[in-house]
Amino acid sequence: MSTSTDNHDREEGLAFQPKFDASGLVTCVATDAATGEVLMVAHMNDQALRKTIESGEAWYFSRSRHALWRKGETSGHAQRVVEMRMDCDQDAVWIRVEQSGAACHTGRRSCFYRAVTGSGGDTRLSLVDADRLFDPAAVYHQKT
Repeated sequence: MSTSTDNHDREEGLAFQPKFDASGLVTCVATDAATGEVLMVAHMNDQALRKTIESGEAWYFSRSRHALWRKGETSGHAQRVVEMRMDCDQDAVWIRVEQSGAACHTGRRSCFYRAVTGSGGDTRLSLVDADRLFDPAAVYHQKT
């Protein structure tokens, strides 16, 4: 249990004290270091966070596969970390990266390739910047 002193130290101090959620994860936002474009949002566990710091490459924890993964290990579209920042209470990470190729597993540069349009009961999505840089079926071979 945190005390207000612990929170103050975490929010104002310089000690690295990541605050993982009940599943042992922190949210990570990755942006392009040159353009500021949001590329993706993923999660890191302690091991992924440490490997990212040690290697300078982005590592994540897949909630669906329950596994650690290095960005680009299958696709070749890796992320070199230029800068890492923690938010105010250290429960979210922002990494500025040099992205090689596509960030999204759908083959697109960014995972944010759809805009929300309309309103009320007519809310829908429309494609924006949705060109594929690679064919996911060719890169992520389906196990049969």
